[in-house]
Amino acid sequence: MLTLSSVHYRYQQDWMTFDAKIAPGEIVAVLGPSGAGKSTLLSLIAGLIAPDSGEIAINGKPVTTTPAHQRPLSILFQEHNVFTHLSVFDNMAIGLSPSLKLTASQRDSIHRAAHAVGLTDYLSRLPGQLSGGQRQRIALGRSIARNQPLLLLDEPFSALDPALKKDMLALVKRTAQEQGTTVVMVTHHPEDAQAIASEFLYLDNGQVRLHCPVETLETPPAIMQGYMGKTDEE
Repeated sequence: MLTLSSVHYRYQQDWMTFDAKIAPGEIVAVLGPSGAGKSTLLSLIAGLIAPDSGEIAINGKPVTTTPAHQRPLSILFQEHNVFTHLSVFDNMAIGLSPSLKLTASQRDSIHRAAHAVGLTDYLSRLPGQLSGGQRQRIALGRSIARNQPLLLLDEPFSALDPALKKDMLALVKRTAQEQGTTVVMVTHHPEDAQAIASEFLYLDNGQVRLHCPVETLETPPAIMQGYMGKTDEE
């Protein structure tokens, strides 16, 4: 369970307030217009920024003041976040051990993750020898190997071509279901939410305005019609 209780954050002169409860194992998309607070919400959950008040809890344990690196989660950004001087294997391994000193169990986890993301044959290569899509798979493989209860996605596949993005979203859904991972995914594209999410949050002006089953997007509520490009006359 991911819980945000009256989480307040001041951005410049504006206040954002987030309240949400996300059940374990759910894949939840975060939608909303630019500037609505989507990336801010993920940054608060990840511990990259601190709220002014309120509480964030993961599986019942408060993490509001827990340093980012100690929170039980992984996060993927638009940038690949790979180290160009490290092999594919070591790029995944660094998520388990910054010293790259691995146990046999950790090495097995990396090999399983590499297989899941289709990089088994590339483990000895450097990122510069791979395509952009393959480099993004390194970051996803690292998250799979870490096997944390919460995975945050901040539009990590937005720069990929449609076919590859579809494959990556399907991979996230499959591995999340296999590992029982809760996923919170920021996206500008409702079709991405419909592809893998069970629920969505709709943010506007720094607040969660809706928390609905993803099927609701087929007939969006009035509050979303401008965002979805629909009007009452259509």
